[in-house]
Amino acid sequence: MTTKIKYKIATALLTAVLLFNISCEKFIETDFPSNQIPTQLVFEDEQTADAALAGLYSGLWTNSMFSGGIDGMGALLGTYTDDLTCVYTSSSNGALDLFNNQQIPTNTAVTSFWTYAYQQIYAANSIIEGARNSKTLSGAVKDRIRGEALFVRSLLYMQLYQIFAEIPYTDTTDYVVNSQLSRMPKDDLLTKIETDLSEAVNLLPTAYKNTERIYPNKYAGYMALAKMKMLLKKWNEADVLCSTIMQNSAYVYQTDMIKVFQKSGSHIIWQLKPKNNNDATKEASLYTFTGAPTSFVLRPDLVSLFSTTDLRRQNYMAAVPFGQQTNYRSAKYKNLAVNNPTEYSIIYRLDEVCLMQAEILTELNRASEAIPLINRSRQRAGLPALSSTLSANDVKIQMRDEKRREFFTEHGIRFFDLKRWGLLDQLVIVKPNWKSFHSKWPLPQKELLLNPKLNPQNTGY
Repeated sequence: MTTKIKYKIATALLTAVLLFNISCEKFIETDFPSNQIPTQLVFEDEQTADAALAGLYSGLWTNSMFSGGIDGMGALLGTYTDDLTCVYTSSSNGALDLFNNQQIPTNTAVTSFWTYAYQQIYAANSIIEGARNSKTLSGAVKDRIRGEALFVRSLLYMQLYQIFAEIPYTDTTDYVVNSQLSRMPKDDLLTKIETDLSEAVNLLPTAYKNTERIYPNKYAGYMALAKMKMLLKKWNEADVLCSTIMQNSAYVYQTDMIKVFQKSGSHIIWQLKPKNNNDATKEASLYTFTGAPTSFVLRPDLVSLFSTTDLRRQNYMAAVPFGQQTNYRSAKYKNLAVNNPTEYSIIYRLDEVCLMQAEILTELNRASEAIPLINRSRQRAGLPALSSTLSANDVKIQMRDEKRREFFTEHGIRFFDLKRWGLLDQLVIVKPNWKSFHSKWPLPQKELLLNPKLNPQNTGY
């Protein structure tokens, strides 16, 4: 590698690091610092552009809603709903307040969640602008770079909307525009996100750039767009997208329970690579404990949903005795410390597409077609297949129960499902502090003080 190329890559990585350290105030108030390396230099060739993208993915793994750690949707939304019990002891812990459904606008976990998301949106916007304005990148490379960044930005916006409702939307790094952002009305925001995801799908390549599937391709875009169509209740369009994924021979359902969370499976659609080779996933580090639990345990009502013959009870969770009590922890990811040659953090897997389509088919009054899709995960778990004569309502119940059993602690899927199904208020049965307005999180008070145009605060806070 020449000195010049090494310098370019180092420059790109430095830009990514600077970008991820911009605070949310900077996102709203200012442009890049005057001493930052100009974006156009980062996009002189494909290697430097890819290095900037690598910084974006690194940020998603390290600190983001898609991180498997304490700041990610799996932990925060899992404890907010009914997957996890939070056992942190600090009275000022943001996750503990979310578990107790007592979050306020100064909640530290909520503030960090918002801050990281908008840092990464700013990062994506910078990459999109850099690729678009580059004089040296080929058209195909420009499209791919823009497609990947637009895909990530769209995911961030889609999840932010579902958690906070109306939010500010921007597609620029212009500090004047960003300093005056207000919350975009719901219909306009959803149209923007849907349009952006459609464009990302068009720009993303069909083939993976890397055999490990750590960079999104067109089919990852199809899956994200299908989720958006489900949110919009565009069931026929969502059905076509899910069918397109499942008909692709590159994706094969993993029938071996032990291999579901191993990085080499052809059921994986998109995953995030740990920062260093052989690092443990954040999920493994966060949920593993011996003796007294330290962060989160699985809720007893979740554990009770699994029969003793369900292989997921043996492979997805682990019993941890402590005194006279037995706690259960999430054990989907097994490898710890620097002895992890087999696991990355999976964001999208074919298993979810199957149960997404099962839901879609129930909404299209084609419940009998949903039964084989539900049976895939049941039979892999050693459970008997559902009868083909089930009523439409029973199919819907079985689909919802199966989705909870299969995807607990994974990226807030439980929260998003309950919200889409209009069932969040059922949480009051197991969470006495739950109120209807908890379907939305409060906007961080810090942001409202910095930018009054973000008012009004969400109802109830």
